[in-house]
Amino acid sequence: MAGWNLWHGCKKISPGCKNCYVYRRDESIGLDPTDVHKTKSFDLPIRKNRAGEYKIPSGSVVYTCFTSDFFLEEADEWRIEAWKMIRSRPDCMFFIVTKRIDRFYVNLPDDWGDGYDNVIINSTVENQAMADYRLPILLKAPIKHKGIACEPLLERVDLRKYLTPEIEVVGAGGESGRNARVCEYEWILDIRNACADAGVHFSYHQTGAKLLKDGKLYNIPRKYQHSQAHRAGIDT
Repeated sequence: MAGWNLWHGCKKISPGCKNCYVYRRDESIGLDPTDVHKTKSFDLPIRKNRAGEYKIPSGSVVYTCFTSDFFLEEADEWRIEAWKMIRSRPDCMFFIVTKRIDRFYVNLPDDWGDGYDNVIINSTVENQAMADYRLPILLKAPIKHKGIACEPLLERVDLRKYLTPEIEVVGAGGESGRNARVCEYEWILDIRNACADAGVHFSYHQTGAKLLKDGKLYNIPRKYQHSQAHRAGIDT
C-alpha cells in the first residue's frame, strides 16, 4: 500500500464536502485549502532509488490523490502527465476516489479504450441526490474496475438499482471531525444488505464521530472510528 498525493487543494462542490478533512487540516496550520498546486511527490510512481528500483514497489495498491480530487478542473493539464505515469506502472494498482465522476472524460488518454487494467475508480455518494446523479455516469463510463464510496453518509441511500455486476465494491462510513453530522447505523446496514443481495463486496470503513445506533448517540474519538467499524463484523 502506498499514497500518492500528486496535487493538493480542492474546491467544495456538494453536501459531503461541508466538513472536509483536508480543509480542517490545512486551516489548522494556516494554509489555504483552496490553493490547488502540484506537490513534491508529483512524479513519485516513476522515481527510483539508488539501486534503480522503483520507490513504490511492484504489486502496491497506490491510494491516489486523497488530499484533492483526481478530476479537479484546476488539475486538468497535470492529469495528462498523471495518466502517463499510471500507464507506465502496470505492476501497481491505482485506487482513485472522486466526487467529480462527471469530469471523467476530460483529458482522458487516447489509448484508454475500455479502461486501464491497473486503475480502480470509486465514485462517492453522500446522499440519494448524489447517488442518482453520479452513479449512472459511473456505470456508463469505460472503467474496468468500479466502486462506490458512501462517505460521509448523510442519509439513507438506496443503491439497489446501481449494484450491477460492474460494481466490485461498496464502502460506507460516517463523517469525522468536531462538527461531524450524525450517521445512523441503520443506514449502513441498509447498504450492507443491498450489497449482500446483489453479491457485491461491502466494507464498513469508519463509524464517524457521531453514530446513532439503537436509539443511542455515540460520540466516538477519531482513533477508534475505523476499529469500531471493523468490530461490527458486517463486511461481506
